[in-house]
Amino acid sequence: MWGGVGRGKTWLMDLFYQSLPGERKQRLHFHRFMLRVHEELTTLQGHSDPLEIVADRFKAETDVLCFDEFFVSDITDAMLLGGLMKALFARGITLVATSNIPPDELYRNGLQRARFLPAIDAIKQHCDIMNVDAGIDYRLRTLTQAHLWLSPLNSETREQMDKLWLALAGAPRAAAGPTLEINHRELPTLGVENQTLAASFATLCVDARSQHDYIALSRLFHTVMLLDVPVMTAQLESEARRFIALVDEFYERHVKLVVSAAVPLYDIYQGERLKFEFQRCLSRLQEMQSEEYLKRPHMP
Repeated sequence: MWGGVGRGKTWLMDLFYQSLPGERKQRLHFHRFMLRVHEELTTLQGHSDPLEIVADRFKAETDVLCFDEFFVSDITDAMLLGGLMKALFARGITLVATSNIPPDELYRNGLQRARFLPAIDAIKQHCDIMNVDAGIDYRLRTLTQAHLWLSPLNSETREQMDKLWLALAGAPRAAAGPTLEINHRELPTLGVENQTLAASFATLCVDARSQHDYIALSRLFHTVMLLDVPVMTAQLESEARRFIALVDEFYERHVKLVVSAAVPLYDIYQGERLKFEFQRCLSRLQEMQSEEYLKRPHMP
C-alpha cells in the first residue's frame, strides 16, 4: 500500500495483522528489519551466500512479514534487497508493506540504483500494488487543530502529548521506545511508529549530537515529538545551538514538530551568545505551526 502521509496505511496494515490468525507472522518497522538483516549478516561472514541463510532464518520464524514505512536511502540496504527479496519470496513468505511512494520510485536517484532494480521487480511480481491516496489526510487535520508548542511541563501537557501521539502514531506510547542506530551511534527514543518519532530534549540536544544526526532523522521521520524542553539559559548555550540546528534541518525537509516545553515559545531562550541566531529559530518555529507549513509534503 502506498500513498501520502495521513491516509491510514499503517492503520490498515495493523488491522490486517491483528486479524490474521496464528503466530507465524511478524510486524516490523522497515528500519528495524534492515537492522536485523545486518546483524544476521555479521554472524555469517565467510559464507558463500549469506542472504539465503538469512531468508531461511526468517522462514523458520514466520510466513507473513508486515513492513511499515518501506523506504530505502542507504546504498548498502539497496545492494542487499534485490537478493533478499527474491530469497524471501522463493520461500513462500508473504509481504505486506506500507510506503509513501510507489515501488518504481523507491531509491530514486540513489547510487548504483541499477543494482536495486531486481528488488523492485520482485515486489511488482509477487505483490499487489495498492494506492490509497484518496480521502482525508487525518494527520494534517489532527495537527492543524492542535497546539504544537505545549507548556508548562505538567500533567495536563503530558496528557495532551499522549493524546497527540495516539492520533498521529495510531498506537499508545509505551514508557520507552526502541533504540535507533543513527550514524553508527545508538539513539534512545520514547516512541517510533508510523514515521513518527518521540524523543526527549536530553537525547536530541543535550547529548553530543551533530547536524548529520538531525539530517538523518529528518529523512526518516515526517513528524517528531520533542519532549521536556527546558528554558535555555546561558548555561545551556551548546544545547541551544544543537536545538537551532535541529529546527533548521527539520524545517528544510518539512518535518512536523510538536514540542512540550517549560515555558511558552518566545520565552524558551534566555541566554546571551545566540540571541541573533535564535530569533530566526523562533521565526521558523512559529511558521512550522502554520497550516501552510503543515500542508507541505515531507521531503526525505
